[in-house]
Amino acid sequence: MKLLTHIAQHAARNPEQTAFRTEDQVLNYGLLWDRSSRLASFIHATQLGRQTPVVVYGHMGIDMPVSFLACVQAGHPYIPVDTSIPLERVRLIIEKSGAGLVINTTDSILDVDNVTVLHIPALQLEQEELIGDEYWVKPDEVFYIIYTSGSTGNPKGVQITAANLESFTDWMTRDFPLDQGKVFLNQAPFSFDLSVMDFYPALQSGGSIHALEKEVSNKPKLLFDNLSRSALQIWTSTPSFVQMCFPNPDFNQKMLPELELFLFCGEVLPLAVARELKERFPRARIFNTYGPTEATVAVTSIEVTDELLAHEKVLPVGYPKSDMRILVVDELDNPLPEGEKGELILVGPSVSKGYLCEPLLTESAFGIINGMNAYRTGDAGYIQDGLVYCQGRLDYQIKLHGYRMELEEIEFHLNQSEYIKSAIIIPHTRNEEIEYLIAAVVPADHDFDKEYKLTAAIRKDLALRLPAYMIPRKFTYYTAIPMTMNGKADRKKMKEEVFA
Repeated sequence: MKLLTHIAQHAARNPEQTAFRTEDQVLNYGLLWDRSSRLASFIHATQLGRQTPVVVYGHMGIDMPVSFLACVQAGHPYIPVDTSIPLERVRLIIEKSGAGLVINTTDSILDVDNVTVLHIPALQLEQEELIGDEYWVKPDEVFYIIYTSGSTGNPKGVQITAANLESFTDWMTRDFPLDQGKVFLNQAPFSFDLSVMDFYPALQSGGSIHALEKEVSNKPKLLFDNLSRSALQIWTSTPSFVQMCFPNPDFNQKMLPELELFLFCGEVLPLAVARELKERFPRARIFNTYGPTEATVAVTSIEVTDELLAHEKVLPVGYPKSDMRILVVDELDNPLPEGEKGELILVGPSVSKGYLCEPLLTESAFGIINGMNAYRTGDAGYIQDGLVYCQGRLDYQIKLHGYRMELEEIEFHLNQSEYIKSAIIIPHTRNEEIEYLIAAVVPADHDFDKEYKLTAAIRKDLALRLPAYMIPRKFTYYTAIPMTMNGKADRKKMKEEVFA
């Protein structure tokens, strides 16, 4: 596999070069390749069936990249699961995926049943005999699986093959000004596919990954101290994350003198954010990109120039990468002419083979067009002069701070709470961007004398089943949810009541 070969070659030529670093840990290319190869031998010796998934549990520690590469060298797709994910959801992912092994990269014990757990910090790998590249994941085999929000209360696993990933990394290293040996920001947790945008292009091009741990990202003083020492050259994040840095007037080219490129994905890039970045970082170039997890991170790109900012009211998401086609269709799947809004369909080698162990969901979202994998995005958009414009969702799926989620999944878990009779989620939007979620709740009988106590109990309940980013910021309480004539929740009327 070409990507793994590139990493092995970097390790052989420049073993001392930093491959991955956090606030207090550094992993060079020599150690990354040696330790991952020996762990691959260990995994191979467990005699798992080929392509049996392996869950890799942890956060931003150096054993995460080691474990990812070990899995694929041994012929297994890995499933990255961040420590911020509630334990009940971790167990559900292990069960649904049929994982044959869990690699725990943390110092804590992971309490899961019916699956072998390897505790990486306790393993002695020095004596492992290395296996050959004939065991590496093949192009049409699954390289990684990322679990995204699902509408039935269950997460769904997106399968990305080695060929999918190489189509993406080849495009990134060919069409973007990344060059060799650059320092990339890794801000997104590995269970979020935005992390793939920096992680594998960096390793393919012999670069260094500068990872921001959650404890650093969440504390402004630690964050800016860290950034000022980072020597970053390639910034990859959601627009929301860079926006979070704006209150600090020192967040500018002086703080990051070597920064030369911003790469944005995961959500809408507002014009105002791009303009402010231009002022603060006059020497850096800005690229806007678009793509769902099902099509391997991103499939379009455009450089945000002064000319583009002057002429556009809403930024386009860019031109399709050369090996992809993007179609716009109506409700009956008829192709629409240029400039007319419809659903975006993605066709090409970046498109996933489907959801793991979910044949009905796969059949409804994926297909074959002209011999190529196709994915029905559920995103509304249009194409004008070859440029793709994305205009939000056609269904209940949303993007919030870069995280894709199903409103129905949050509603499902809200309605499982003993404190709730019924509930719906209403996104709070400003300037066409979702800022936070509001839960409109009809409470069940309870003993709380204050609404804030009820809210605290519901939040605690949800935290057992949902990641923090899916828990609504605001809760409002009602005696009933209004209904439409056909017996469905009248979301429009409820929204009017919430914002009245």
